[in-house]
Amino acid sequence: MRAINFDRIDRIGMGVLRYGLVALILLWGGFKFFEFEAVAIQPLVEHSPFLGWMYPLLGVRGTSAVFGVFEVPIALLIATRHWLPRVSGYASLIASTMFLVTISFLFTTPNVMAGPFGGFLMKDVILLGAALVTSAEAL
Repeated sequence: MRAINFDRIDRIGMGVLRYGLVALILLWGGFKFFEFEAVAIQPLVEHSPFLGWMYPLLGVRGTSAVFGVFEVPIALLIATRHWLPRVSGYASLIASTMFLVTISFLFTTPNVMAGPFGGFLMKDVILLGAALVTSAEAL
């Protein structure tokens, strides 16, 4: 009987976690440049004490684009783990702060759990954990 190679399972799991995180942040970051996403996130962002101030300055599309300009490079930097582990680790740490902000929408958006956003935002708790683990591993 062959022994289970836990180191290999750990490496595969870490790769799935890291590059799954990269794919999701890249996808959602890319969406931020389109009107459908800008309009979709508005009810969450406009009530945020951290981000709501951006709408009067940049408008709905401009505010969303700022998020995309932030998220896409973060995703790409997390993906540099093989070549630049420290850069990747710090990028994951920055992604952690991004997820903390989005989790805060659960507390700042009125009736968020009654609408379509509650479950959607809960996934950010898991993504926060993924970002913290990938950060710790890379650093």
